[in-house]
Amino acid sequence: MSCDDGASPGATHSGMSRRRHLVELRQLPPAVLPSLLLCDFGNLEREVRRLEEAGVRGLHLDVMDGRFVPNLTYGMPIVEACRRLTDLPLDVHLMIGQPQQYLQQFRDAGADIITIHAEAVDSPSEVLSRIRDLGCGAGLAINPGTSVESIEGSLPLCDLVLVMSVQAGFGGQSFQGVALEKLRQLKQLVAEETLLEVDGGVNGNTIHDCQAAGAQLLVVGSAIFREASYRDAVRKLIDLALPV
Repeated sequence: MSCDDGASPGATHSGMSRRRHLVELRQLPPAVLPSLLLCDFGNLEREVRRLEEAGVRGLHLDVMDGRFVPNLTYGMPIVEACRRLTDLPLDVHLMIGQPQQYLQQFRDAGADIITIHAEAVDSPSEVLSRIRDLGCGAGLAINPGTSVESIEGSLPLCDLVLVMSVQAGFGGQSFQGVALEKLRQLKQLVAEETLLEVDGGVNGNTIHDCQAAGAQLLVVGSAIFREASYRDAVRKLIDLALPV
């Protein structure tokens, strides 16, 4: 998806356009967001094009630092590369310690939404305010062991709340049903415009329950990237997510 004047997509991403993405995502739920962890990074442009052609409405980028979580993934360069390739919203999930030190860098790299973990900061509200001041959507994530009550005071500053249905940073985990109860709780607590997102073990067997519990953004990995046709995989997931 290129810009009309030939400039890269990232060149057009002002704070206004970043906030516009939030409005668009709110208007057209549910949205399946592919998590790029499983994509072929050796052919990133091809992967992004395939996802665009599949009709996804955003990309989910998991940043891990090897400290807050045991795994190490990518950082600003991959966010920048994605920004150059597409105008799709970039939903950047920071599974890192001290995320407040890197907000400006991820904003400059092209993030539209920056999500921090409640467990990684002493004052989530302060960090969320800084993200919003940068013109990005402010997201707050909680692991399965973190209660909704513990973040209730920060919810008014959230554009997005991400409920992890597995422990952040660990692969091969099964979907934890506690996420559904948290989504139902949050649906009663957050403002109407706040997006609810779920990540971890979301597939054809769990996506409908996630949507029914209140999730509007559904982060999916293997159920897209391990399929031959991304278009067919995304369509099937959306069909399964929607109410019968």
